[in-house]
Amino acid sequence: MRSRKATTPIITLLSDFGLRDAYVAEMKAVILSIIPDVHIVDISHEIEKFDIRMGAFVLASATPYFPKGTVHVAVVDPGVGTKRRPIIVQTKQSFYVGPDNGLLLLSALREEVSRVYHIKKPQYMRPKISTTFHGRDIFAPTAAYLAIGCPPFKFGPEVQDYVVPQFAKPYMKKGELIGEVMYIDDFGNVVTNVSSKDLEEQETTIGDLLHVRIGRKRFGMRFCSAYGEVPARTPLAIVGSRDFLEISLNQGDASKALSLKIGDSFKVCFR
Repeated sequence: MRSRKATTPIITLLSDFGLRDAYVAEMKAVILSIIPDVHIVDISHEIEKFDIRMGAFVLASATPYFPKGTVHVAVVDPGVGTKRRPIIVQTKQSFYVGPDNGLLLLSALREEVSRVYHIKKPQYMRPKISTTFHGRDIFAPTAAYLAIGCPPFKFGPEVQDYVVPQFAKPYMKKGELIGEVMYIDDFGNVVTNVSSKDLEEQETTIGDLLHVRIGRKRFGMRFCSAYGEVPARTPLAIVGSRDFLEISLNQGDASKALSLKIGDSFKVCFR
């Protein structure tokens, strides 16, 4: 019987580097020099400069659709060269490689974090480490060695005090679910960090009326499965294609109509 060919490893890349300079190509060159037989997938390199929240959201939008064992490298790193740690986050589905600044956790928590390791062993890095380009000199080689099959505990000690930003997970307080605005798309849909799982835990069903508070502003809106379930120019709540709760306006721009922006915190009362 013919043996089945091993699956080709996959490494994804996300950064705020843009494509004008050679930074992305340099990272890919390092990866390919260690593991030539690998699929490299660019999630995005057009994250707004230094915008960790946007990077975390775009990463979390894409990662659920990759096969188990994929290695995700994300670099939005305003603290590069400081004491912030380079880490590996191991989940039940994937590996995440990047800075310990919260960038990886929105995605990783959705997959259930197993362990987090501080990347310290020099044999898994480039011989000369630039203080300004850990993406090339630390994160790229780490990802390549993970893709080869090197176990994550080999890279350094396990850590427990990794950064979990507030936007990584909404929380309950006094009967209200408190979350943040993560992203506003081209239609003006306001994408939050509240997942469909969070809504299920609150036993939210289609047709429920949600009471949303943002500062002194209060909105009542129907939880819908399609935009057209309410009249035009009417606000609604819906789980979008990225599996996050969105505040939307049927045939309109919710962000402008409701004066909402990225980073706004909000509270949802379900009953």
